[in-house]
Formats: sequence, structure tokens, C-alpha cells
Amino acid sequence: MSRRVEQKAQARQTKVAELRAAQRRAERRKRLLIAFGAVAAVVIVVVGLVVVRLAGGGQQAAAGPSGSADAQIVSALAAVPSTTFDEVGTAGVQGGPAAINASALTADGKPKVLYIGAEFCPFCAAERWPVAVALSRFGAFGNLGTTHSAGDDVYPNTPTLSFHGATYTSQYLAFTGVETTTNEKVGDQYAPLDTPSAADQQTFETYNQPPYVKSGGSIPFIDIGGKYVSSGATYSPEILAGKTQAEIANALKDPSSPIARAVDASANLYTAALCQVTGNQPGNVCTSAAVTAAAGKLGKS
Repeated sequence: MSRRVEQKAQARQTKVAELRAAQRRAERRKRLLIAFGAVAAVVIVVVGLVVVRLAGGGQQAAAGPSGSADAQIVSALAAVPSTTFDEVGTAGVQGGPAAINASALTADGKPKVLYIGAEFCPFCAAERWPVAVALSRFGAFGNLGTTHSAGDDVYPNTPTLSFHGATYTSQYLAFTGVETTTNEKVGDQYAPLDTPSAADQQTFETYNQPPYVKSGGSIPFIDIGGKYVSSGATYSPEILAGKTQAEIANALKDPSSPIARAVDASANLYTAALCQVTGNQPGNVCTSAAVTAAAGKLGKS
């Protein structure tokens, strides 16, 4: 029996190591380049791409075009039953928010959540789902997008959301989502999209490196009120392969679904960190069984 337990533990460790190795390989190939003052020629190309997207023209990617998220998808993010969160717990989550000692990150008098990622990035594609689910327990998104990771990266065409142009309304939190590039290349680089503010860039450069996170410069990078940070994905993007955004959103309510067991479990950890910066408000969320249990599993940097 002890031999069997040992073999299972080794298998879990091997799976975690493989995911982290894949993340490191992707990071080495496409280290985040956040540039200020892009050359005029690139700006012209990007403007052209934006015009094409708004007009509905151009070729569609194999996984489907980027666009606005359907109302049903946005509603599903906020409609995961508490019983589902309780049942999935945090089993299988790899990493997640870790506490840091830093100045408070705020906006409009509220704790601020900062997300910095890119649309090409498969690990960003995976992590947007639990981040959006967790934030939907504290407020409401507007203008959420749908997109997919790049087709020429690991975990190609991972279906996901996009925070580019999204708004967020909450009495508890402020949110800034930055997608630095699209999933479409101009030459040999992905076209630039959002530019972080100087303050957000400073936060990224300061806290997206050891000892705050394990691997410097990784994306996605998430700062929760200056009290918790996370980088990389908390589960394998492979879980989402071959699905549409609508199928993923629909699976979130089913605790037996591999998608719910990954996305909702990760969302429990993010929710626990968010509750720490909101003073455990709203109470019905922050005192739930799943969030209370997840609070004890938040990491230390």
C-alpha cells in the first residue's frame, strides 16, 4: 500500500514538473516585452489591425475570431453555485497567490487587482478564467472579450477571455487588465495592444521577480491589492483544448467536470486572497466553506 501511495505522489510531482517546464520553455521563447513609445510604422500597422477587427474583416484564426463575449458567457462566470466551489475545493491547483510585504495597491479608494498578460500567451489564456470567475464574486464585468492563444505556441489556440477594453464595477475592488499584445504577428513579433501605466509597469518590474515569484518576468502576472502576487498558470491549459468559450463557461457549474475542478478550484484561491484585501467582504462569499479552506493554502513568497 505504501508503495502505491509513493508511486501516486511521484506521478503528481512529475505532472507538476512537466507543466512548470513547459511554462519555462514558453517564457524563454517569448519573454514579455512591454515597450513604451512604439515606432510610428508599428503604430500604423496596429491601427490598421484594429480597424480590420472592428469592421469584422480579415482572416479568422483556426480557433475562431476574437470578439465580444456573449452575455451567456459573462453570466456563467458569476453563476457558479457555492456548492460547486465547496465540492471542488483547491485540489490539483499548482501555485497561486502568495503573500508579499509591499505597499497597498489601490485605485479609487479600493484595493486594486492588476493583471498583466498577453493574448498570445497560453498560460494567460488558462488563468483568465479563474481570475474572471473570482472577480465576478465581487463585482461585474463589462465589455469582456473572447480570444485564443497563439496557434504557433505550446497549447495552441487555447480558448479564453480577453481583458482588453473590459470594464469592472465593484463596491469592494478596482481592476486593471492589461493585454500587452494580440495573438497575431506583425513580422516576427506579436502586435502590441495595451500599454500599462507607468505605475503599473513599476509594479510589474518590482514584484514579478524572485523572491516574490519563482520566475522573473513570467506572464500572466497578477497583483492583488499589493498583498498577494501570482505569476504563470495554476493548471494546465491542456484542460481547455478543443473547447469553445461557451462550452467552458457551461462546464463551470458542474463539479464533476475537469474544467470546473481546475478553474473553480483556482478561483477559490484567488477569492481567498481577494477576501484578505476586502476585509472579508462580501460576507456570504468570504465565509463560505471553500474560501475559508482556501485561505489556509495561500502561499508565502
